[in-house]
Amino acid sequence: MYITKHTNVTDRTLLDSLWELYTRAYVKIAEEDVSRETLYRSEFDDVMADPTYRTTVVRDDDNQPIAMAVVATDISVTRYRSVPYFRRHYPDRMAEGRVHYIMWVVVHPDHQAGSASWELARAGFSSEVDEGALLVFDLPESNQGSDEGGVVELFRRVASSIAEVELESFGRSRYYALDFAPDRAAVAPTSTH
Repeated sequence: MYITKHTNVTDRTLLDSLWELYTRAYVKIAEEDVSRETLYRSEFDDVMADPTYRTTVVRDDDNQPIAMAVVATDISVTRYRSVPYFRRHYPDRMAEGRVHYIMWVVVHPDHQAGSASWELARAGFSSEVDEGALLVFDLPESNQGSDEGGVVELFRRVASSIAEVELESFGRSRYYALDFAPDRAAVAPTSTH
């Protein structure tokens, strides 16, 4: 197992192998989470080609990618985080370009129980540690059912093994639906007289 780091990925063979890992790793989340957590191929290619993103890849002994993390070093290029929020709450870090966002972390299903996740996080966090960045991430409920344990705990433990770190929680999103299915019984308005 070894690590490679990339920016501005445009090589078609590398893109295809990373896309295959990405889609394979996201199958379960795509089936279980209400929000669209996966990118379309064109969006994926755009992210990979953008030099403001850092990509860390764990490869097996056959040079196949088995885990990948992508970090946006400029959160204004993503639609996923509110720049005004971070300007208000972390003005100095925003001005210095030290608010980064984990776009995704994926691990091949056959390697989730091994050390690939740990190695990926250690290698992926190293640049953020060196820069003193605020590394923002979010997790769908299907991947993190509560505030305890899971990926949050893995990230906290890995980060704590390489630097002093504080974990902050910003909030939670919930999704709702009003079901107007035609088979629902019509409800007549009630009179208050």
